[in-house]
Amino acid sequence: MSTKTPIFLTGATGYIGGSVLSRLLEHPSADTFDITVLVRDGKKAQILESQFGVKAAVGTHQEHDKIEGLVENAHIVFHLPDPDDVPLIQAILRGMRKRHAKLGDLPILIHTSGTGTLADDARGVYPTDTIYDDLDVEQIKSIRPDAPHRPVDLLIAEADTQGYVRAYIVLPSLIYGFATHRLVKAGVSNSISIQIPFLIRASLARKQAGMIGQGKALWPDVHIDDIADLYLIVFNTAVRDADAAGHGWNGFYLGESGEHSWYQVSKAIGHVLVGLGISNDPEPTPFTSEELVKYFGSEEVAFGTWGSNSRARGNRGRSIGWKPKHTAEDMLKSITPEVEALVKQR
Repeated sequence: MSTKTPIFLTGATGYIGGSVLSRLLEHPSADTFDITVLVRDGKKAQILESQFGVKAAVGTHQEHDKIEGLVENAHIVFHLPDPDDVPLIQAILRGMRKRHAKLGDLPILIHTSGTGTLADDARGVYPTDTIYDDLDVEQIKSIRPDAPHRPVDLLIAEADTQGYVRAYIVLPSLIYGFATHRLVKAGVSNSISIQIPFLIRASLARKQAGMIGQGKALWPDVHIDDIADLYLIVFNTAVRDADAAGHGWNGFYLGESGEHSWYQVSKAIGHVLVGLGISNDPEPTPFTSEELVKYFGSEEVAFGTWGSNSRARGNRGRSIGWKPKHTAEDMLKSITPEVEALVKQR
């Protein structure tokens, strides 16, 4: 009988998911893992199976019965994209509940939320004094139920309380840096983030660095390698001793190792645009309402993601040994190669 640990992972082709999967493949205990991933692309599934020895099921996140079955067969589930998809998390939790009922196994869920759940409506006009500490459970419980990612996070916390799953929720902040692991090189996983590239693309299109309001709101940031390390530290700790890492309401892990104002990010973009001869002035100007719709899809999305305050201290991860190496200064330095890469793409 196989003694391998069955692991199911979503998001293998993504920026976070690929980075986590590559670390699982290089884990000291990798030969004891039996990893299955769900991907949409049949070609990428073939590469994962032939080059990386991973089982790849082809399907979408809308195929809830298929996902429920895949989850039921796994002791550990990494659910890494789609922090707002309620029917998807319900399917995952159904699979975990079935496994628990059948085998008496207490499956582990490691899920991605995000510090966007802490966001206010500052619209770039002011910084806030409110800072969330993930060791302060009452403060984490006080996040409003209609906040981004919150409906999914609440279902997971409730499942942990009911006792059929051990749940660990990782909340990355603004992630930056190029992912350079083997899955990127094999053409399987995405290598760049979302938040800064969106601002860069908008600034390139208008040939002038842009910001929301006065760019005064504050956000935390974290390098892709540091956040991938946090997932692995939570995983290692949970597998070794389910109670050593807090879970459920004690299992929200804020992923941050620096803090920036949006003005700082936009100003850094401005300097690069001037250096490349694209813009004459490094000083960012506020996006107009029309520009917010044009470049970010809607004013609401733009305000929530690039104009809000989201202040966080990731003390829970640090308490179990997470040691992020990068700072906000590294994030600002990373903007130059990101702009250059996006200019090349155009």
